[in-house]
Amino acid sequence: MASLVESGWQCLVTHFSDFQLACIGSFLLHESVFFLSGLPFICLERQGFLSKYKIQAKNNTTAAQEKCVTRLLLYHFCVNLPLMMASYPVFRAMGMRSSFPLPSWKEVSAQILFYFIIEDFVFYWGHRILHTKWLYKTVHSVHHEYATPFGLTSEYAHPAEILFLGFATIVGPALTGPHLITLWLWMVLRVLETVEAHCGYHFPWSLSNFLPLYGGADFHDYHHRLLYTKSGNYSSTFVYMDWIFGTDKGYRRLKSLKENSDLKQT
Repeated sequence: MASLVESGWQCLVTHFSDFQLACIGSFLLHESVFFLSGLPFICLERQGFLSKYKIQAKNNTTAAQEKCVTRLLLYHFCVNLPLMMASYPVFRAMGMRSSFPLPSWKEVSAQILFYFIIEDFVFYWGHRILHTKWLYKTVHSVHHEYATPFGLTSEYAHPAEILFLGFATIVGPALTGPHLITLWLWMVLRVLETVEAHCGYHFPWSLSNFLPLYGGADFHDYHHRLLYTKSGNYSSTFVYMDWIFGTDKGYRRLKSLKENSDLKQT
């Protein structure tokens, strides 16, 4: 496996420059993972497949789904791509590299775990700030246009929010100066996580059923369907920040009521 990865990476660094890999390569990888993982949820919603696992009964209209996709493409090409290109010198100065040797899996795993922890901390506070009255009305309300989220709405946001909360995703890598392959793996995992959190479905195989601290779709869907002043559940990946600061009380109360109701019916 290691030799296969090394051979593939050798091919990339031979045919493409560091700048091309870090900017264009990262952008293409992001777009591929994001749309390939997010588009199926539009199909599920339109066709009504697996509807018993859908968290909300309400469906988005075709026009609303198309608006989301169109706006995303605009944001990605006009905001995300230029931002990746502009930040390249900063990441290079902080130690990012694409050359050999490749990092060990222990190093990659440790760095990505660190990225998840610091991203969750920074995202939580940034997200709470966005739910203050002025910032919500001016910026964050764009993301909350979809009270019934689906996978692709994870990145549907005001350009200012993309920059603001995007900082939470890049602060970890900026601090450690990772190998590009570590950065790519982090980006893939982060995209898959946020798409899953916004997918609108809670499956028997959802990670939140197996990882106690993982939020998932059910946790974040609650955040979308309540008024901004009462929603809570501000965390990105894990739930401990909301638990520590008591911003998940409404969600836990609702879960408890539902569980008690289900017990009475059995």
